[in-house]
Amino acid sequence: MLTRRQMLLAPLLLSACGRRDGPRPLFAADAHPDEYPTVQALYAIDRLLDERTNGEMRLRVYAGGQMGAEKDTLEITIFGGLDLNRVNLAPLNSIVPETVVLALPFLFESIAHARRVFDGEPGRRILERMTPHGLKGLCYYDSGARSFYNTQRPIRTPDDLRGLKIRVQNSDIYVAMVQALGANPTPIPYGEVYQALIQGVVDGAENNWPSYESSRHFEVAKHYSLTRHVMAPEVLVASTRSWDKMTVEEQDTLLAAARDSVPIMRATWDKRVADSRKRVLAADVQLVDDVEHSAFAALMRPVWDQFVTTPEMQDLVDSIRSLGQGEKNDDD
Repeated sequence: MLTRRQMLLAPLLLSACGRRDGPRPLFAADAHPDEYPTVQALYAIDRLLDERTNGEMRLRVYAGGQMGAEKDTLEITIFGGLDLNRVNLAPLNSIVPETVVLALPFLFESIAHARRVFDGEPGRRILERMTPHGLKGLCYYDSGARSFYNTQRPIRTPDDLRGLKIRVQNSDIYVAMVQALGANPTPIPYGEVYQALIQGVVDGAENNWPSYESSRHFEVAKHYSLTRHVMAPEVLVASTRSWDKMTVEEQDTLLAAARDSVPIMRATWDKRVADSRKRVLAADVQLVDDVEHSAFAALMRPVWDQFVTTPEMQDLVDSIRSLGQGEKNDDD
């Protein structure tokens, strides 16, 4: 009997074994659909590798969850069956504790602040912490600003959230955040949220503009409040088993292509955010933009204390906050 891991690895191993006319391509997984900005960034890496190595390095992208859920593909990447993997930050939290810092609620003051962190010294430090765990951190991709939406009422203060059942990811930090705000966190699979909103299993959820729109949650949860509580990124990682087999030149070429794909991803992401926002607001959604952010942030100290557990993590928090300097929050 084949294990799940073996079944997932089979297409890659067969492809690798069957290629005899040159070096095999690098294999990359992304759970997002083909047109999603992170997948488009992976295709950009393939083009850059092709151009810069005369076809000696290429990237074969398996999008749309073809290789399984992110938890599975992350294990496969560590094992060496995938060369590259675009993953959400949440599955990394239990593997690389420092990644939790980037998911702290109300840590970032704006999208511009978050991007400075991802591109700067704090972001690089966190990527480097992945290496002992079998992963080479290459770069960060945007996942936007997450905000609350619900079927019941506008959310302007934490009191407006009190008692509501809010769908969250199956993540300890998201559960703790919602509890601290006085609501009832309800972890359910993303694909079940639409029906759960209709049936009243949950009163609301939280996500970015593109997800709110593409999931059609805006059709039933008509109150979208710009809390912008989390701006955690997505991460592109390589397997250290694959990385260590490359020459230094190949490593440098791949790392440069990954970093050069970031502005491509961001441009695609920003356009998608604008398009999603425009479509949602045309559907009679109530946008709540007079949120009392300071009231929400004031309740996060116990959450930060719970998850910032080492001096190194606290130092990362301090470095990140110093890059914000009280700037105005973005709309998205």
